[in-house]
Amino acid sequence: MNTKLFLSAIAKFALGVVLIGALLFLPAWTLHYPQAWLLMGILFIPMFLAGLVMMAKNPSLLRSRLNAKEKEREQSLVVKLSGLMFLVGFVLAGLSYRFGWLMLPRWVSIVGAVLFLMSYALYAEVLRENTWLSRTIEVQEGQQVVSDGLYGIVRHPMYAVTVTLFLSMPLVLGSALAFAVFLAYPFIIAKRIRNEEEVLSRELKGYAEYKQQVKWRLIPFIW
Repeated sequence: MNTKLFLSAIAKFALGVVLIGALLFLPAWTLHYPQAWLLMGILFIPMFLAGLVMMAKNPSLLRSRLNAKEKEREQSLVVKLSGLMFLVGFVLAGLSYRFGWLMLPRWVSIVGAVLFLMSYALYAEVLRENTWLSRTIEVQEGQQVVSDGLYGIVRHPMYAVTVTLFLSMPLVLGSALAFAVFLAYPFIIAKRIRNEEEVLSRELKGYAEYKQQVKWRLIPFIW
């Protein structure tokens, strides 16, 4: 086992738990926020298990997933906008629970949790199909174009899955205001995709041909 990689993964996981917990429970000013606990459970338990699997079977993929430092300058705005979206959305969810601002029925949280877990399963499939997936826009040594499976339907199945994954989060939290904030995500990710395709077309052999083979970026027959 790579001890350094393991400790880095555990540290980032713990930081994520503490940060998201603080963004939800502090604005709510209570630990009795059932929808927040539901989100924390369905988010971090599968994440922890997936990390263990990657640590055992594909540590290089885990290492690339932990690396969040972008090399492309254009992506700095995308990262900042995404971070702002999560910050505002989670704080609004906590405040909404505290003050009763446009809270959604409990059954919406259950539906949101089901959507979230289904999206998480698809996310795991994307990771299985493409072992070169990175959190940053880059072309890795030996990387090849993946064109089968979900990549035969849209060119960016990971981003397609994250749209559903992230939009289901405010539903789990039961906050209509947070959901309105998270509606910005598809527009944020569209900007990232345009820049990523420029890099891949320029630096990854066969990607230009793949774009001709698979027409749709994110949603079949739409875009």
